[in-house]
Amino acid sequence: MLKKHQVDLVLVNPGDRAQVYQALGKDLSAIEPPVWAGLMASFVRVKGFSVAVVDAGGEHLTAEETAKRVAEMNPQLTAVVVYGHQPSASTQNMTAAGRCCAALKATSPETPVIMVGGHVASLPERTMREEKADFVSNGEGLYTMTALLEALQSPAPQWNKVPDLWYRDNGNLCHSETAAPLLKNLDEEMPGIAWDLLPMQLYRAHNWHCFGHLQRQPYAAIYTTLGCPYHCSFCCIQAPFKSGEKVIGLKESANSYRLWSTKRIVDDLELLATKYGVRNVKFADELFVLKPGHVEGICDGIIERGLDFNIWAYARVDTVRDAMIEKLLRAGIRWLAFGVEAANARVRDDVQKGYGQERIFSTINRCRDIGIYVIANYIFGLPEDDLQTMQETLDMALALNAEFANLYCAMAYPGSQLYNTAVKENWPLPEKWTGYSQHSVDMLPLPTKHLPASEVIRFRDRAFQAYFNSPKYLDLVLKKFGPDTVEHIRGMASHKLERRFA
Repeated sequence: MLKKHQVDLVLVNPGDRAQVYQALGKDLSAIEPPVWAGLMASFVRVKGFSVAVVDAGGEHLTAEETAKRVAEMNPQLTAVVVYGHQPSASTQNMTAAGRCCAALKATSPETPVIMVGGHVASLPERTMREEKADFVSNGEGLYTMTALLEALQSPAPQWNKVPDLWYRDNGNLCHSETAAPLLKNLDEEMPGIAWDLLPMQLYRAHNWHCFGHLQRQPYAAIYTTLGCPYHCSFCCIQAPFKSGEKVIGLKESANSYRLWSTKRIVDDLELLATKYGVRNVKFADELFVLKPGHVEGICDGIIERGLDFNIWAYARVDTVRDAMIEKLLRAGIRWLAFGVEAANARVRDDVQKGYGQERIFSTINRCRDIGIYVIANYIFGLPEDDLQTMQETLDMALALNAEFANLYCAMAYPGSQLYNTAVKENWPLPEKWTGYSQHSVDMLPLPTKHLPASEVIRFRDRAFQAYFNSPKYLDLVLKKFGPDTVEHIRGMASHKLERRFA
């Protein structure tokens, strides 16, 4: 006798922080809520299906423990959600996601499994060939999952009618005839994150997010928008949206950018504050500070309701207007992350970062003068980089002396233009998906036109030590955040990453 389904859909968030971050994953990295799984759960519930979330990454579950928990719920469908808290996190989570799929099928072979997310939308055929999943979505995945749930209730499912679906038919890989449009009305169809399905007590903020007090819990991350109108060649944020963009008539060269209403966002923030005691919040939007009406509307709502937050968000140096900076701070947006990327104009222009060094310094210094802290993001090993230009970037980072810096190696993430170029030019790419993680043992960035990948890795790791051991930087931290934060920084800098390819 078949066991009755207790739930229609279980969404699984895979993850392995130790593999992705090495020793940094224990105490220093954030423990992010699975934002996309929470959004998908909200969407599925609106459509009338029952849903549960298993946050394997957040709960440190092994693949086998995850499969056992899912089996106890006996869902009609299991979805392994390979999205991340940033675009790169999708690919670096694929190793854990693959193990999870294998364990799910070994434990409950009759329960179908679909993989959704940025990485699998970029490489759907390869994912079907390499992983144990029954299905893969090459799009956003929302309408795919609900249509698949409906098809599974039919005695003769027509997989080719399920939009954006890859499936097997007599051992052959097939792709459905239809594609789903992008979700249009976010407020009504996907009204925020299903927080009640998540283990909220587990999540913690990034270490720098809480400099000065280091109280990293409770913590939450939300989206206020989806997508980005810019076209940085190293970014893969639009990959899962491209299929739906085509359906709604957008040109290949255009990117979608969708917004929740400011009221919907502020309502969600108030819920986080009052029900879950959350003060530390990340706006996970690829670019939050873009449309003044949206940004200032959210700020006004936070201020009017008297909510007290410590928020960080992404911005560009050419989207922050003077008139909004003070309001951002009053609303609790205490940190802004800027993609500086490179000091050399030739290197920066090659990856379509269309602003100059003067703009970088002036915008960032204006924010800091008002009292907003800055995270400056730098990339070493972009295609035009050589040792001199990378040194220019490090010199610029030391001169700017932001309150925190992320120092990355250039990576060709699946779904990005840089990945397509790398494949076309036969540039070496990581053999393992964990090789796309900036902090993993297997990390393998792109070579530049002038340098091998090993040289890029070594320079980046030396730059990390130079920045966080800089007397000028440590003096800044002491003055702004106090001696405890200085000791925290020293502890962070003491971790030396193992690198296989350096």
